[in-house]
Amino acid sequence: MTSRARRLVLAVAVLVVLAGRSSAAHAYEVNDSHFHLTNYIQEGTDIRKFLDIMGKRVGRVALFGIPLQQSWSYRVSGELAPTYYLDSDSDLYYYSFTDAFIAMAYKSLSRSQQARFDPMITGFNPTDMYAADHVRRVLKTFPGVFTGIGEFSIHKEFVSSKIAGDVASLEDPALDRLLDFAGEVGLVAIIHNDMHVPFAKPEKARVYFDQMKAVLARHPRTTIIWAHTGLGRIIQPIQGHAALLEEILRDPGMRHVYFDISWTEMAKYVVASPESLAIASGLFERYPDRFLFGTDEVAPKDQSSYLKIYDDYAPLWKALTPETSAKLRLKNYERVFDEGRRKVRAWEAANVH
Repeated sequence: MTSRARRLVLAVAVLVVLAGRSSAAHAYEVNDSHFHLTNYIQEGTDIRKFLDIMGKRVGRVALFGIPLQQSWSYRVSGELAPTYYLDSDSDLYYYSFTDAFIAMAYKSLSRSQQARFDPMITGFNPTDMYAADHVRRVLKTFPGVFTGIGEFSIHKEFVSSKIAGDVASLEDPALDRLLDFAGEVGLVAIIHNDMHVPFAKPEKARVYFDQMKAVLARHPRTTIIWAHTGLGRIIQPIQGHAALLEEILRDPGMRHVYFDISWTEMAKYVVASPESLAIASGLFERYPDRFLFGTDEVAPKDQSSYLKIYDDYAPLWKALTPETSAKLRLKNYERVFDEGRRKVRAWEAANVH
């Protein structure tokens, strides 16, 4: 069989798999665009147990670990072994083995089980010009596995200043090189970046936003999901938050940009009051193709804890039209990740020998 014929057979096989995945997904309530199988000390839920946790409610999941390891310094915390980045003042550091761990967990599953996951590459340092080379190496080592990169962080409250080495920046050429490569391959990129500095005054509210907007504009070929719409624990919605998002959403040059509404903190802001719910649901109705539900759960132990955020969003699902609700919960995931998967498999067919 010629190499061209092999690529054609692979392309047909991918389309058949994707068709099966999309039709099966609608038997479920929701897809999850943002899930961490492991935590900050690289421990987590067994992937087969997680399939049981997903059960009959969750169809497909974007699967990743956490790219950072919390170090345990006996000098700092003694016998108290930290399991979270707020448990210790010790450094965080980039943990590249997470990608091999996720790949092997995925490869341990049957083909039908694999169809419910879209693994993501996270074990790179976004301040390193070699970050793109790490991603290329992972794709060549584990072809047929990964769909995207992320979630990875640039500006993140409490976290950025703890990471050993250079501080990540939206103006770093290493980030541009990474996103250029993601666009070349077709990888979906999930980025955590705070929309503004902590406790921002109005005159400082656009600093990170404007830098992020410039990054998005520089990479029109790369599908980018901005995690949590730029919010955090103390990075709360400022007056005009929805209007800032709409600057991107209404720009025809930003059609490659999406937002996920993952994390319980995000849900808290949306359903806090009738006013906040009306603002959020109005934005989602105007741009129903640009938002994806995600949990941002980390190594859950059972379904009730895993789907707490989904249940917290009950007022939102009720406020949305059925069509918009279905897009946020199911269809946008399928469209974005199916396209990413198709492009990555095509790149692998041409570049992995």
